[in-house]
This record gives sequence, C-alpha cells and structure tokens, in this order.
Amino acid sequence: MSETHLSLSGCWRYIVAHRDQDICIRFLPEEWESRRTIPVQDARIPRLLIIPRALKRGKLFFESEEGDMNSGSWKLICMGLIALGLVSAVGCRKQTPITLACNAAPPAIYQGESVTVTAAAGSVSTKKNIDVVYNWSGTGVTGNGTTATVATDAMSPGSYTVNAEVKEGKKGKEGLKPGQSAQCSASFTVKDFEPPTVSCSADPSVIKPGDSSTITCTGLSPQNRPLTYSYLATTGVISGNGATAVFSSAGAPTGKVGITCNVLDDKTHSASADTSVTIVAPALPPPPHAQELCSVSFARDAKRPTRVDNEAKACLDQIALDLKQAPDATVVIVADANTKEKQITAKQEKVAARHKHAKVEYFDQQRTVNMKDYLVTEQGIEASRISVATGTGDDQNAQNYLVPAGANFASDVQGTAPVDETAVKPEVRKPLPVRHHKKAAATQE
Repeated sequence: MSETHLSLSGCWRYIVAHRDQDICIRFLPEEWESRRTIPVQDARIPRLLIIPRALKRGKLFFESEEGDMNSGSWKLICMGLIALGLVSAVGCRKQTPITLACNAAPPAIYQGESVTVTAAAGSVSTKKNIDVVYNWSGTGVTGNGTTATVATDAMSPGSYTVNAEVKEGKKGKEGLKPGQSAQCSASFTVKDFEPPTVSCSADPSVIKPGDSSTITCTGLSPQNRPLTYSYLATTGVISGNGATAVFSSAGAPTGKVGITCNVLDDKTHSASADTSVTIVAPALPPPPHAQELCSVSFARDAKRPTRVDNEAKACLDQIALDLKQAPDATVVIVADANTKEKQITAKQEKVAARHKHAKVEYFDQQRTVNMKDYLVTEQGIEASRISVATGTGDDQNAQNYLVPAGANFASDVQGTAPVDETAVKPEVRKPLPVRHHKKAAATQE
C-alpha cells in the first residue's frame, strides 16, 4: 500500500491511500448524507469522478470510473469539500492477492475409478460486485466451480496432474488486475492392476480307468477384473472353459496325470495352478481256489473195495451237475488206501519184481480211475476235465475237488500224486450175483 500526505491551503492535512483503482477518503459522518459524488482532479488525469461505494464506521470507500490510479503521488483538489470542512482524513488498506490450493482424492486409484479434485481459494475480495470464476484443465477433467472430477477409464498406469485457476474481478473482467488470479495443481497416480490368483483341485483325485474327475478352479482378481479359464492335462481329455472342468481318463494309461488350471484377466494378467489325478487299475479279485465237493467211502464192500457203488454214484452225479454249471471248471479226484491195502500192494510189487506177469493192485489209483470212468461214460463229462491223483491218507476214501478257472490245485491241495492212467485201466462194473437161500431151494424141489 502506498500513501501520499498533502497539505492544502496551509491548514488542512489529509492522507490519500490508493490500491489499484480504489481511493478511501474519511469524512465526517454527520456531513456524509448530503453528499453523493465527489469530483477529484489529478495533475496527470484531467478529471476523475469518485463514487462512494460503502460507509463503515465513518470511513467511505470510493472507486473511480475512469483513469489509472496506480501511479505514485496524488494531488487532489476536493472541490468545496475542504472549505466545508467535510474531509477529516484520507486512507485505505491494500487488498491481499487471491490464493488457490488444490487437493486430489484419492491420491492413487486403479483405472476406471473416479478422482475428485477440489480447489480452495483464499483472500477472496468481499466486494459485492466481484465475481469469482474457476477454470480446470487436465486429461479427463470435468470441472464445475470449486470441484472437478477425473474420468480414468482410458488412462494407462502412471502419474497425472490436474490444473486449476481462479480469477476475481468485475464480471467479464476477472483476473485483469494484479493479484486477481491464482493457480494450483494436484497430482494422482493410476496404479497397474494386480494379477489374479488361482487354486486348483480334483474330485475325486483317484479314479479307475475310464472314470472321470471334476476339476475346480478358484480364480480371484484383487480388483474384480473379469476372468477367463483354461485347462491342460498331460494325458486323457479335459473339457470346460468356466470355473469347473471334467477330466476323462478314457484311453489314458494308469498313473499320475498332471492338470494345469489357468486364469487370464482382461488386462492380460495371468496365473496358473496345478493339481493331479491318479488313475489306478481296479483291484484284482482274489484268485479262485479249489473247492471240496462230496467224498466217497469204499469201506462198505470188503470184497470189492474199489467198486463204485450206489452211494458213490450219488456223489458223482452231483459232481457232474457242478461241472455242467461251471463249464470252465475242472474236477480232481484224490483217493487214499489204508495200511492193509498198502501192505498188500507192497507184497505184490515184490512178487512182480521176480515175475513180470504178476499182477499188482493199487487200491487208491483204481478207485480214482473207476470214478472218472463213471463220470465220462455215465454222465458224459469230457475226460479232459477230470484229473485223478492219490493222497497220503490212511483210509479207503476218495475226496473230490472242483477247480475253477484260474485256480492252482497243486498249491491249494498239497501231498497228492497224479495217477498214470495208461497203467491203470477202469474196471468193468459187474452186477452182484443173485444169492439163493437153501430153504427156498429145497422147497422148490
């Protein structure tokens, strides 16, 4: 603020203070009501018309309508005012230049999120006829008064600046005078989107050949970007393009199959996770074993201890039925000889050693051959499905075994010896002779 002190007519002293085009002159309050305009002259400006603008605490503020009042000293002639004693002092305060501060919130965002920028002006003139206008500039900026918004949909990651300007002054002349405008700027950052994360699982994780498994892929984008899914299997077939897929093991070998789940967002950020499915061969059923069937006793006929009697036939008839119901099974007949029979055989073998035509009877072998002959000739069972062997028992029994396909008779029933069927031939079954009682014969005579 500049001030000029002048004395007029040697007796009046007043102060003229000027800023821009404003002049403040203090009058005696009781004299003001009779005045409306005050003409003022300057040595450089022929005439200025000073119009009173406000009255506050006895101080009048004037504003010029024309001319430049930003120069140094003034020489004022207040027509008639001094003589009337209306001017007591002249003075005014300098207006502080306008200021502007900007702030962007939030300071960091992801593409597509909105940014709001606010501008706060300071030292704004309180004059009633002063307008305040704001201007905004920057990428994607739309401003309205003290607030602007920024559209970031098309922005790439990086730093951006928003500029603001404020102007005050008479309408249409804002910012033309020094101190009537101010600028500020605010910055914000567009962050790059974070990549997605993904986890992968298989249910079930262990399957049999030809079975399938459901693959679940759980993808997550920190900024909720849209995700697309894809899958890859090292073998077999996997299908699906959403959060779930189906793995088919058709045609795949047994073993572990690696499966990869992939996610991709719309910003080309990707992530992947692995899981696996194990293809196992089905458990083999337990191997079949020889099954004991009915047994036959040859102890009932002491004279013919190798003959197949009616009780033996009943057992053999049931064995024939079992073989017909299991066409891939076979039967093994195992017969024993008791101690007495074995002793007889031993003696006969000694005799045969000296006499080549001597007969040796093997009771156990003969029993098996006779039973097989019945099954073949009477029941029509193929001879190849019937095996005969001797056991180690001390009895006159024959035990029969049904041997399913895949069973190992030798491991299931140990201690048997095969019979040489070329050396032992089946005996011809002869009916028992008819017995005649003596009393009945005498009566007939």
